[in-house]
Amino acid sequence: MEATMQQNLYTISIPKIDTKRFRGIVKAMGWVIIPQPTEESFDITQTAGFKEAMDDVKHGRVTHYASAKDMFEKLQIEV
Repeated sequence: MEATMQQNLYTISIPKIDTKRFRGIVKAMGWVIIPQPTEESFDITQTAGFKEAMDDVKHGRVTHYASAKDMFEKLQIEV
């Protein structure tokens, strides 16, 4: 794409059967397809937050409470 070309981003939902034909049209027009991640491809275990949480568990930086009521009492939170 040219650097001076203005771009608009769209999300288009097409039937799987038309994918090949659609890709051909996109290529012929000089457009670009940017695949979006699907929910199935998302892996929570690869996120920084998950890795940090697992490190906290590994190093004992976790507090366990029997219940929410117990947690509020130990943290001196009045409900």
